[in-house]
Amino acid sequence: MADGRDFTPHGKHLIAGEWIGSEATFSSEPALGEKRNYSVGSVELVDKAVRAAEEAFQTYGYTTREERAAFLEAIADEIDARGDAITAMGMAETGLPEARLVGERGRTVGQIRLFAQHIRDGAYLDRRFDQALPDRAPLPRPDLRMIQRPIGPVAVFGASNFPLAFSTAGGDTAAALAAGCPVVVKGHSAHPGVGELVSEAIFAAIQKTGMPVGVFSNVQGGRRDVGQALVQHPLIKAVGFTGSLGGGRALFDLCAQRPDPIPFFGELGSVNPMFVLPNALAARAQAIGAGWAASLTMGAGQFCTNPGVAIMVEGAGVDTLIASTTAALEQSGAQTMLTGGIASAYRKGVDRMLAKSSVKPLLVSEPGARQATPFLFETTAAAFRADREIAEEVFGPLGIVVRASSEDEMMALAQELEGQLTCTLHLDDADTALGRRLTPVLERKAGRILANGYPTGVEVADTMVHGGPYPASTNFGATSVGTLSIRRFLRPVCYQNIPAALLPADLT
Repeated sequence: MADGRDFTPHGKHLIAGEWIGSEATFSSEPALGEKRNYSVGSVELVDKAVRAAEEAFQTYGYTTREERAAFLEAIADEIDARGDAITAMGMAETGLPEARLVGERGRTVGQIRLFAQHIRDGAYLDRRFDQALPDRAPLPRPDLRMIQRPIGPVAVFGASNFPLAFSTAGGDTAAALAAGCPVVVKGHSAHPGVGELVSEAIFAAIQKTGMPVGVFSNVQGGRRDVGQALVQHPLIKAVGFTGSLGGGRALFDLCAQRPDPIPFFGELGSVNPMFVLPNALAARAQAIGAGWAASLTMGAGQFCTNPGVAIMVEGAGVDTLIASTTAALEQSGAQTMLTGGIASAYRKGVDRMLAKSSVKPLLVSEPGARQATPFLFETTAAAFRADREIAEEVFGPLGIVVRASSEDEMMALAQELEGQLTCTLHLDDADTALGRRLTPVLERKAGRILANGYPTGVEVADTMVHGGPYPASTNFGATSVGTLSIRRFLRPVCYQNIPAALLPADLT
């Protein structure tokens, strides 16, 4: 077991309990330290993993809630047992600081343990009973029982910006396993060493609890055909994805084009607009600006909930907020981005903004090859509404101040927003009337609405919704964080006049 900082990865895939290498390899691109070679995934390996998952489902899909809860807790324990090695590998691969990775591991094992508690409780099954009424006129009613049942093997795509919480054993995997669904992970090439370590932990938990080996597989790396083969495999019944709009939309379309279309639960990011209402702006502009800068630069701006846009009505406080934000951003140093590709995309986003005549630079800096430095721009609400490119997400520490000429123009901008993960209101008591106008609009635009805070930092809890109307996510009725996310991998089944001996154990 790897329990120290001297872990050396072997670079293989975990396929149904076997560590399998490939002749073709790819080199990692670590932020620190030496490159390492990892096996490249293939269509054949995907098929082997998925078929093993389907075989495992015949057993795992019918385990008790207590058995699955014990399995989840064993996974959490095994990840914690490898904590030092995971942190060291994560720091090398991603450039993230130690404290961030330790915290993310805590969140990861915390949500796994939360799902263990959740399924023990059993409320998620939404069990319903309609007793038989044999004497009812004009027709008798049969005995009807309904329960949520697991859907089958699930594909999960690891995320670039969260090597733990949204990757190998992240929220999608935890929710699917809790539901009773085996998982095949397509590992992200940004952090294959962390993926290998976490896969090792899950395999140890499989062995410890006697679960079928096909319940989890991890296919490392691979070209685009590997991801396509995974989402189009006829035995895969749903897909969990966190990533870019372009990549997610391509996979979403493949899922829809299958002979048997399946749900694609993609979290694709957003600009997470903040609406700073007039009285709050006049009273707290400096504090709001400083808080915004801190949220913008957290983790080099590489959060899907990064608040990239601040919308306010021209008047007292706008210039103060800009000055406060600028001053705070100027104190932020360069930060290492997760991959060279993300850094390159950030520079392209910056260049796109700099080329806009309707966008005024307020703070310009010099990002490095893999370093992010902050930028701040401003524009008018009219320009923002007229040019969709201004409203596109730039993944990194870049913010845009949007000046509206009136409350009505702010309302019009809100009504024209695309789907978002979050929308934030900064308001005081005197802003309540405008807040009442905005809230019904914003609840149709986002999965989470905040007041007087910043959306970076997603609480893992029963009430959390991390999703929203397209393009924030591909399924507005789902969340990828919190216990409600288990519903993505369940479907209701009604049993009519079924003998007790044939019913699922949770219905008897």
